[in-house]
Amino acid sequence: MHSESCDPREPQSPTGRRILDFEFRNSLPRLRTPSLSSAAPDPSPRSPALSSLPVMGSEARSAVKIVKGEFGYVLEDVPHLTDYLPDLPAYPNPLQDNPAYSVVKQYFVDQDDTVPEKIVVQRDSPRGLHFRRAGPRQRVYFESDDVHACIVTCGGLCPGLNTVIREIGGYRGFYARNTIQLTPKSVNDIHKRGGTVLGTSRGGHDTLKIVDNIQDRGINQVYIIGGDGTQKGAAAIFEEIRRRRLKVSVAGIPKTIDNDIAVIDKSFGFDTAVEEAQRAINAAHVEAGSVENGIGVVKLMGRYSGFIAMYATLASRDVDCCLIPESPFYLEGKGGLFEYMEKQLKENGHMVIVVAEGAGQDLIAESMRSMNHEDASGNKLLLDVGLWLSQRIKNYFTSRQKMVINLKYIDPTYMIRAIPSNASDNVSCTLLAQCAVHGAMAGYTGFTVGLRVTETRNTVVITDRMWARLLSSTNQPSFLSSKDIEEANMMVEEEQPKQTVDEEKSMENGST
Repeated sequence: MHSESCDPREPQSPTGRRILDFEFRNSLPRLRTPSLSSAAPDPSPRSPALSSLPVMGSEARSAVKIVKGEFGYVLEDVPHLTDYLPDLPAYPNPLQDNPAYSVVKQYFVDQDDTVPEKIVVQRDSPRGLHFRRAGPRQRVYFESDDVHACIVTCGGLCPGLNTVIREIGGYRGFYARNTIQLTPKSVNDIHKRGGTVLGTSRGGHDTLKIVDNIQDRGINQVYIIGGDGTQKGAAAIFEEIRRRRLKVSVAGIPKTIDNDIAVIDKSFGFDTAVEEAQRAINAAHVEAGSVENGIGVVKLMGRYSGFIAMYATLASRDVDCCLIPESPFYLEGKGGLFEYMEKQLKENGHMVIVVAEGAGQDLIAESMRSMNHEDASGNKLLLDVGLWLSQRIKNYFTSRQKMVINLKYIDPTYMIRAIPSNASDNVSCTLLAQCAVHGAMAGYTGFTVGLRVTETRNTVVITDRMWARLLSSTNQPSFLSSKDIEEANMMVEEEQPKQTVDEEKSMENGST
């Protein structure tokens, strides 16, 4: 996935940023150590300059390690076992003797390799924030025969889970002793199946019990696959392991079919979800086009972010209206959804609407909402907007417009979640899992691995070119008031990283 050029044919991520490489991302609370300055920072985990972490009270909360270099270079580093076990021995990486890699010119990642947070920069921009590049290191801190690893899957299903499990080799499983022994033979074909062979659960997180179980079983590498809530739990597990000074690496692998997790730019399973969503859209289009005044309503995943709905709509070209959480809309009145639907039905005789599950929640009557209820993972329970919208459409056209319509509602959510990953996601999952193992073997811990990184929850930017492309494809109105557009622009501006004092000085001095 790594590219040395800026060829426009390179794969683009769903959020609009160019995919460059896999990265190790610190999964700790954002507490920063005093700045470390260096003209050419040595990111070696055994460097004395990086081995000092402040301990705050009895909680011993770790801080993010920051290294600064010339021209506004900033490295947000990840924790390492030698931060609290300084005398750990290191060993040559056994991959150097693997004949499969003998022809590779430079297989090991250089210690100085980092990946920039911002891909698009101006001529006079400082170098900015960087993250450690993922991949195999020449020295490792575990001997292969001594590795006793565990893998945990948490939260909802997602295409690609079994591929990640296969390549690595719910929290309740930790202390319920509900485990499965994984061998090369047992995982050989699991990537061809949907779901997770390990099972999954929501909630049940008890940090002390989990770490007790890790310690009792002699586990020294923990791979935790799950969404943002799961990764917060992983950070808590790392903190407790660090407090006990255990030689245990904790690696987080982000999982979200919605592509909305904060620490990565593209999640595994997303391509598969978009591809499968098109099947549902195609079925809705066939149904709607086969009858008079046919309306097909398809509800897709997207609790907070409408990436699946947006990309499936753009890929399909059969959708007349796409509704997502990020873009407010209204039903009645001039410029509303119902007016647009009347126009489409009169001109074309049918239409297809795609709605993300988190869209329109503010329009649902308070008595029907479940906004004050949460599932075991802490996610808000939302009313089925697809059923609600379908009923409102029926009521409007039959009772108020005296117009006969034929509406078909399709919810493919569980069909999409449960299918095996496609070829593109299989490759991504393979690289993702291997990079997680490389990081743990190299002694890194308390980190998350992924393609690119972002600082906030991924959401569709409704003032961006990609959303404009969708509006152009469907010919739907934006449903946005000037106030909505102003608020969206303000959110984008707030998400832009602010310049540090050093960066401002670099700008003043004309450094690039």
